[in-house]
Amino acid sequence: MLAGVMGWPISHSRSPKIHAYWLARYGVAGAYAPLAVEPGRLEPALRGLAALGFSGCNLTIPHKEAALPFLDVVDENARRIGAVNCVVVGARGELIGRNYDGFGFIAALREAAPGWLAGDAPCVVLGAGGAARAILAGLIEDGARDIRLFNRSPERAGTLADLFGPPVKALPWAQRNDSIGDAGLVVNATSQGMVGQAPLDLSLAALPGSALVCDIVYAPLETPLLAEARRMGATPVDGLGMLLHQARPAFRDWTGIMPEATPELRAAIVSTL
Repeated sequence: MLAGVMGWPISHSRSPKIHAYWLARYGVAGAYAPLAVEPGRLEPALRGLAALGFSGCNLTIPHKEAALPFLDVVDENARRIGAVNCVVVGARGELIGRNYDGFGFIAALREAAPGWLAGDAPCVVLGAGGAARAILAGLIEDGARDIRLFNRSPERAGTLADLFGPPVKALPWAQRNDSIGDAGLVVNATSQGMVGQAPLDLSLAALPGSALVCDIVYAPLETPLLAEARRMGATPVDGLGMLLHQARPAFRDWTGIMPEATPELRAAIVSTL
């Protein structure tokens, strides 16, 4: 089994370490490589997968959206999100695009709180980029009935609300602190809180202690938002879980084996942060 991850740059990606762990754990003969692909060379790189005997690849920044025109088949979920993070080479060499970010997000929440259900209480999502699109799709598929979307640029939030329709409602950024009093989930899908970035400007003072607070950032592993959630008695969910779980169905597509995101794997990736 040959696979890899295409991005530019790519040296930061933890995907090779994740998949190498699973190849060894499940006794699969193969390799997973970092593939540095400049943006202008994405199409020939993708078309070369079949000729090189690859089962497929993952896609990361800046290729997730750019790959769509170069694929032969894009599943409905990926098309709705407008991005692909997994490519599968079919039996006839066709390129099939899928997106498992929403799957990874929901799986990470369930790992932290096994009884959590998206439809039990309102969900608050901050951000309107590619990650937010995948998160909205995952929440809707999981049965969310009330999703409150906030973004500093209200036009972008409005566009996503129009795209996904009910239950997503775009609200003014200024109302973000007042919207969480009955929330069961708060998600930071922005880059705020990452290393080198300012903390997310959000107060959790009104948040119920039963809520989950998720930050898709995993460097640092505990952002200021998650530290505040812990102090408030809420359940913090870091971004590493989403990274690990989104990789599982891709490995399954290429090998037929649905792998586990074990504590040992998590510890191995944490050691690289």
